[in-house]
Amino acid sequence: MDTLARLEAGQLAGITRLDLSCGLTEFPQAIFGLADSLQVLNLSGNALSSLPADLHRLHKLQVLFCSDNRFTELPACIGQCHSLRMVGFKANRIEHVPAEALPPRLRWLILTDNCISQLPEALGDCTEMQKLMLAGNRLSALPDLSRLERLELLRLSINALPTLPAWLLRLPRLAWLAYAGNPLPAGFNTPEQQAPSAAIGWSQLRLQEVLGQGASGVIHKALREDDHAVAVKLYKGEVTSDGSPLNEMSACLQAGLHDHLIALEGRVHDHPEGIQALVMALIDPAYLNLAGPPSLASCTRDVYPEALRLSPLAAWRMAAALASVGAHLHSLGINHGDLYAHNVLYQADGHCLLGDFGAAAFYPLDGGEWARGLERIEVRAYGILLGELLERCDSADERLRALQERCTQPTVTARPSFAEVLTALDEARPAAA
Repeated sequence: MDTLARLEAGQLAGITRLDLSCGLTEFPQAIFGLADSLQVLNLSGNALSSLPADLHRLHKLQVLFCSDNRFTELPACIGQCHSLRMVGFKANRIEHVPAEALPPRLRWLILTDNCISQLPEALGDCTEMQKLMLAGNRLSALPDLSRLERLELLRLSINALPTLPAWLLRLPRLAWLAYAGNPLPAGFNTPEQQAPSAAIGWSQLRLQEVLGQGASGVIHKALREDDHAVAVKLYKGEVTSDGSPLNEMSACLQAGLHDHLIALEGRVHDHPEGIQALVMALIDPAYLNLAGPPSLASCTRDVYPEALRLSPLAAWRMAAALASVGAHLHSLGINHGDLYAHNVLYQADGHCLLGDFGAAAFYPLDGGEWARGLERIEVRAYGILLGELLERCDSADERLRALQERCTQPTVTARPSFAEVLTALDEARPAAA
């Protein structure tokens, strides 16, 4: 029996999460029978265009997903759900977001891939907000969000913003920022002189098994003409939560080679279906993901394996490697935007590789306020990651703990640059390194 039939038969009493994706055109009234237990409601992948006015009867509801539906307006009834912390309406047809639709305790709002041209000023009153995802809309301006002092992740890619608001550089906890694909001043766009990359013909590649996939594309193992094994990323060409696959590819090409970036071998120039693709070095399976992405509960924090422990030397090596990558990227005017442990592959000795340029964007290398500020926003992301590494060490140099505090302090301008981080790390180098 399918989930909807079981729900209507009263067989799901007491559940805390309900997932329904079965072509719904109306909200099933039987859901209200779960009012005393339901915390997570996922109605994504249906044909809904409205929600009941008395949705607040689900008084324990904390998470609501309604992505891939037919909403043209964020339902005002959501604002009456006082326990709601996370709201996701990705890939609808939303044009209007009324102030009344914002729950008072909103922590995580996803409005990616809609048709929104204006947001209510009341969004600036959602002071518990930590994660705000607005990529793929029509925004030409933002409300004043300067009071969102808990905001840590912000996605603004693929909108119509002519400038970035100055308050971005004053948000004390902002660490992960994406803004590519807007009509920003010239220095924020893809450089006219892209770093050269080898052109690889599609006929030179023989695709093998799928190694993995994410929001922006699918990665296959492949063999080149000389049976040299590589990884090929085929881009989906759609709006992702972070931005555009084409922006990701531009940043990846511009980043070039670095010991702690996944090496790029070239770009496919003649895919028969016009699909964009990059050819990269195949990573040794001995490398492991350092962490998993954030959960609904952790919001902005990665989820690490419980048993993970690091030696002080391995932690220092990873810290030094990632700071080196940060210095390299920012010397090129690239903001990675997603400097997270879940984008790091590592080995037990501490050697690691940073991947995923899906949130990356460019900025002008003029030494100005934006150049300094954007780097130091990313330094906060680095500092959070450094703190997570130190938490998994049985002992850690106090100089590293002091550096972590400097990187995450609330005053953006008082944080060190990546070059200064590297100097501090060198001073704290373990004797065995």
